[in-house]
Amino acid sequence: HEVEKMFTLKPGRLPQADVKNVIFFVRPKLELMDIITDNVLREDRGRSPQRDFHILFVPRRSLLCEQWLKEQGVLGSFIHREQYSLDLIPFDGDLLSMESESAFKECYLESDQTSLYHAAKGLMTLQALYGTIPQIFGKGECARHVANMMIRMKREFPGSQNSIFPIFDTLLLLDRNVDLLTPLATQLTYEGLIDEIYGIQNTYVKLPPEKFAPKKQGEGGKDLPTEPKKLQLNSAEELYAEIRDKNFNAVGSVLSKKAKIISAAFEERHHAKTVGEIKQFVSQLPHMQAARSSLANHTSIAELIKDITTSEDFFDNLTVEQEFMSGIDTDKVNNYIEDCIAQKHPLIKILRLVCLQSVCNSGLKQKVLDHYKREILQTYGYEHILTLNNLEKAGLLKPQTSGRNNYPTIRKTLRLWMDDVNEQNPNDISYVYSGYAPLSVRLAQLLARPGWRSIEEVLKMLPGPHFEERQQLPTGLQKKRQHGENRVTLVFFLGGVTYAEIAALRFLSQMEDGGTEYVIATTKLINGTSWIKSLMEKLEPAPF
Repeated sequence: HEVEKMFTLKPGRLPQADVKNVIFFVRPKLELMDIITDNVLREDRGRSPQRDFHILFVPRRSLLCEQWLKEQGVLGSFIHREQYSLDLIPFDGDLLSMESESAFKECYLESDQTSLYHAAKGLMTLQALYGTIPQIFGKGECARHVANMMIRMKREFPGSQNSIFPIFDTLLLLDRNVDLLTPLATQLTYEGLIDEIYGIQNTYVKLPPEKFAPKKQGEGGKDLPTEPKKLQLNSAEELYAEIRDKNFNAVGSVLSKKAKIISAAFEERHHAKTVGEIKQFVSQLPHMQAARSSLANHTSIAELIKDITTSEDFFDNLTVEQEFMSGIDTDKVNNYIEDCIAQKHPLIKILRLVCLQSVCNSGLKQKVLDHYKREILQTYGYEHILTLNNLEKAGLLKPQTSGRNNYPTIRKTLRLWMDDVNEQNPNDISYVYSGYAPLSVRLAQLLARPGWRSIEEVLKMLPGPHFEERQQLPTGLQKKRQHGENRVTLVFFLGGVTYAEIAALRFLSQMEDGGTEYVIATTKLINGTSWIKSLMEKLEPAPF
């Protein structure tokens, strides 16, 4: 489309470029409107030819933003004001995300259901491309809402009866607040740990560069790279596809096996005698070199992670998490958490642990809760009182209201805690947290068989309604399942999903007798840190 250059949005003068049209491509957020206003006002009106401005809002126009631009006196500078409806973005062969970071906060704290509307719209687009999904199951308020909007959209556009053979058999809509526990725990899969420690942004990760410097003899490391090493992580890379969903303790053996295979392959070149053999070796070379550099990268990443996972602090933190999840001492003030507060560990780490304890105890006794709150505010500052308030509103850190703790019943019925975990050759999804099976994925697993009727009692203990809807298919499109053919279920997490949950669903897809393949969609890929961060409130200190 002859786009000359792409720039990141930042305040100040726009960069020099010899073009006629400048297009702003933005989310409808007020703080971004200020930057755009600044850009437009600093534009040199005397220059010729004059540049034309256009603005595209993703995923839709906002009256508020346009009003704001109008008040700043720059709305008239934009020739086109349009919206670009980007709902679900494919991140991998089986993974779609809307990447709307504020969806959870908007739904549960601000009762703003815009993101749910976009989810429903995204699902309608998906159905237009891949056929109507005959069965919809859901659990949670937001799930109910999305299903209602889908049914309504279908009614409002009678022309949307498509004649495409359906790819998906079932859609499962799950609210994040049905399972608040899973994101708070530390993920223990390879991909999950990369995300916990370094943060994966849109499939890219930035890593400390010193591990990736090419080793040259006699240099003595005088010019080490300073720019972080940026790598893309997805299943297009063979090795990554193989190890991403394994428990981190099972990754080392795969890497060393691969190393032996690759060095053996390079040794082959000494055995190539004839021209034909040499030619064949040369033709395999690019693939082998790619495999070797991929192995080098992942060995470096695994070393970086191992430095952290073998530290005392990581171990202590994990021990406390696992005690809470298996139901030990969830009802009293925890010594480790108190020590961490006293040593002023990062606040998010504290909040994750305290919220985990609260969720594993169906809320904390008022005395325990007040103690934690007081300690946190006195150590980290009173400006965090709003954050604590948000966590309470979201149901993460709350007083125990009913007077009884439902978590043990839920844990036992859904088998959320497994004592004998096989991390090397797992036989259950609990390997992704070394013992804890993600509640959300357990629900998906039990829905496939024997069905949710078997767990009615527990479903009632979890927040929000559970429901089932059927969508009529035009005659001739009903599936006749061949023997041994898998069902395909689309699991949509409203409010975010972690890499460990994705790994657990992929594990279920690969099970021999599973009979179900899963495709995952979400409003945002999250981990405990990014999730808690999205609920934190910035209180600016007073200027006096």
